Amino acid sequence: MELRQVVYFEAVVRCGGLSRAAEALRIAQPAVSAQIKRLEQELGTSLLSRTTRSVELTAAGRLFLGRARKS
Repeated sequence: MELRQVVYFEAVVRCGGLSRAAEALRIAQPAVSAQIKRLEQELGTSLLSRTTRSVELTAAGRLFLGRARKS
């Protein structure tokens, strides 16, 4: 797990979506999506539930977010 992945994940949650997070981070949306996917693969669980219009935290995502914000 890389710090960048945690920063991107937190930005997605804070901004309410991948595209808005990418804008806030000033990077391309596919880069954000790829890093979140890698993070989920490394952790072995989905952190976000994606739809065409939004993302929502899964139970694992809520737990991970809480721990990430404490660090």
